[in-house]
Amino acid sequence: MPALAIWSPEDEVLGVVAPLALGAAAGTALIVDLDEHGPAYPGHTTLASLVADGPTKADLVPQRRGIAVVRNGGVEAEAAEQVLRALVDGWPAVVFRLPADHMGGDGAIPVLPLIPGSMLDRSAGPAIYQRSGWRVRVPEGGVVLPRPSRGTISALLTGRAPHPGDRWIRAWRRVWEQSWE
Repeated sequence: MPALAIWSPEDEVLGVVAPLALGAAAGTALIVDLDEHGPAYPGHTTLASLVADGPTKADLVPQRRGIAVVRNGGVEAEAAEQVLRALVDGWPAVVFRLPADHMGGDGAIPVLPLIPGSMLDRSAGPAIYQRSGWRVRVPEGGVVLPRPSRGTISALLTGRAPHPGDRWIRAWRRVWEQSWE
């Protein structure tokens, strides 16, 4: 089962919506927040409760097409390792949302705004780049996403599914298709 870990060290809103968009692009996916202080995604299930009580069969496989989100609930990723493996085994696609201060170097993919200048200290390597209002030379080795519509971002931030044909969501499919090794 494919699983990808992403984080956005430079843009908090992108850090919240990117995992949801990546999951939506897969069609059916589980988004798991590994940030102990992550956003209050909608839903009742938390990673902390899955670790404490153990996952049910309904937690381990999709109940319907679309995305499901597991908020963190205040548990460290290391304490959830067994649960995370079980979720990856049961779901067709899993997106792990990492905290903004994640150090990288472990195969996780950064999601970075494409902005001018070199003031930000960015490490070399593959990344997902989000276009903004500037025309900027695109770095090699990554996926460049078009600018999302306000309606798409609004839908994701309010817990609604974006339009299935949305061009920004379709562009995220390239992330699943790319080799990140």
